[in-house]
Order: sequence, then C-alpha cells, then structure tokens
Amino acid sequence: MTVGGWRAAKVVDVADVTPSARVLRIEVPGWAGNDAGQHVDVRLTAEDGYQAVRSYSLGSYGASETIELAVDEIPDGEVSPYLVRDVRPGDELEVKGPLGGYFVWRVGGAEPVQLIAGGSGIVPLVAITRAMVDAGAAASTRLLYSVRTPTDAIYRDELERAGGDGGVAVTWRYTRTAPEGWTAPVGRLDDDALRAAVWPPDREPIVYVCGPTGFVEHVADALVGLGHPPARIKTERFGGA
Repeated sequence: MTVGGWRAAKVVDVADVTPSARVLRIEVPGWAGNDAGQHVDVRLTAEDGYQAVRSYSLGSYGASETIELAVDEIPDGEVSPYLVRDVRPGDELEVKGPLGGYFVWRVGGAEPVQLIAGGSGIVPLVAITRAMVDAGAAASTRLLYSVRTPTDAIYRDELERAGGDGGVAVTWRYTRTAPEGWTAPVGRLDDDALRAAVWPPDREPIVYVCGPTGFVEHVADALVGLGHPPARIKTERFGGA
C-alpha cells in the first residue's frame, strides 16, 4: 500500500563494506523494479513524529521487490549515520520511487559507455555495470573509480571481478594513499589520467559522472576540454545527508 507515493519497506540485510559505508538490502512489497542508475527517497520517522527524507542511489536494477542501497556516512548528517551505524535487519522505513529518468542506462544503445565515479558516486554506476554485464555489453564498458584510499572503495571486490577475464575495463585512481606496490600516480584526477582511462572522443561514448559536486564539475569540464561533447556527458552529484 502506498500513501502519497511512499511505500512501507523493511531492511532485510546489512553489510559493512568500508569503515564508513554500508550496503543495505531492503524489501519493498509491490516494487515493480527500476532502471539502472535511478534513485529513491528514503523517509525516516522518529517516535515523536519528526520525519527526515534523503535521496539515495540504487545499486540494484531490474524487476525485484528487494532493492539495494550503499550509504556512506556523513558525520554531521541527519540520516546517513543512522543507516550506517544503527539500522538493523527487521527495521522499517519508507521509500518513494524509482525516481529519475535522465541518469539511466537501458539496453539498446550501441555506443560505448564510460562510467566515472568519485567516492560513493559509485553506487548508481555499479547498477549500470551490473546491467551492462547481464546484457553482454561488458566489453564496451569502462569504469574509472576515484577514491581516497583502497579501504574507501565501495563494491571493490565486485568491481575487481567484473574487470577480470576481458570484462569491464576498471581503472582505479587513489587521491591520498595507494596500495603497496602501486606504480601509477596518486592524486586528483587530471587530464592525463582521464585521457588514459576514458574512451576517446572519436568513439562517441556516453559518459556518466557521479560523485560530490566539486568532483563532478571538475571531471565534466575536463572531459569537454578533451573533446567530449557536453550533450554526451550525463552527471549526477550529491551533498551531505
């Protein structure tokens, strides 16, 4: 049953995936499914009736009544600390969605796809990666993931598996600390790093960029400077939650 578009939902599984992030699996009766790249609103209601609403990207896609969120804690946030530190299987909340029709991937396009994530901006891009792998389009997919340190990488194990055996081409960029033995540069994404990891403009890729506002703006501007048409760059940004 929905009231104002809100659906009652129940947390069925939680998994700590980094020191500050957790993957949540949430059962939503009546959920008809979603496209890869969409998001939901999550509403929490306190005992005194106070409500807080935040938007979170979906790591899952397709037809299922169980959705997946990956939430990175914002220390002074109002919702994310609860979802990362306190929520348990069996807890109830409300969700509205799926939302968004622009930052999505659907089967049918023939052009290569470039995914660029900063931090927890990886979540909707994991959904797109999963959809492309399932559609047999892994070879036309490249993913560039910028994180502070190896331990901050959400979905790290899954992405490394996706990048094996001629699958999705995954490139890591560490901005603060790299793994032992790492020989590539460490630091903010620059033109050289983008040029080396991203499909060239003459391949006419569709590019999806997701992450904090400053990261998204910097990467989008750099891509345009490298010759990628602005109309082929899709962006999604987020702030504190």
